[in-house]
Amino acid sequence: MPETAEMWASDAASRMLGMELLGQHDGTASVRMRVREDMVNGYGIAHGGLVASLADSAFALACNSRGVVTVAAGFEVSFLESARLDEVLVATAREVALRGRSGIYDVQVVRETDEVVVAVFRGRSRALKK
Repeated sequence: MPETAEMWASDAASRMLGMELLGQHDGTASVRMRVREDMVNGYGIAHGGLVASLADSAFALACNSRGVVTVAAGFEVSFLESARLDEVLVATAREVALRGRSGIYDVQVVRETDEVVVAVFRGRSRALKK
């Protein structure tokens, strides 16, 4: 999967947020991120957009895991619990359906310490034409 490794190495946004790739296989990926002081909102909880960014990065790695250049066609995210400063979040993406050039992926974001689900994300992907 050299294309995906290159994509991840060039992902300045994920790197800036301190994300770490934990694992990747065909149709799946896991990514970790610690909630830093510059990631919390005025209530001291992780900014929802940054939690979604973590899920989106895992989604991108999962849908590109087969070596075909694939982009997001859209996603939705639901927040179930708050994440706070210094908590470590893990996003795990898995392929639900892959039909032709279109795919559907589910991502769960959990707190690493207690595995409580913080957010669920569903992404729609589209493989680019060669």
